[in-house]
Amino acid sequence: MDISGTIQLIATLAEVVVAIIAILIAVTKKKTYGWFVGITFGLFVVFDIARIFTLEMSAELHALVLLIACISMVYAAWLMWKEQ
Repeated sequence: MDISGTIQLIATLAEVVVAIIAILIAVTKKKTYGWFVGITFGLFVVFDIARIFTLEMSAELHALVLLIACISMVYAAWLMWKEQ
């Protein structure tokens, strides 16, 4: 694996950590936005793993995963905004 592949793999592992922390925020702090941040980064992990390991995934499904992740993050940001 070349340096760019290694960097992508490390970034994907960081996304996993963010997803776990977000879910912990949802569970322990009872913050709904934690679930949506967790969903977002969980979907980013799926998106990146499919790309890194060139898994068979249609372009439409790949785009749909990205769209759902982005919508989830927009909603999470909105919930955080409303909380302030």
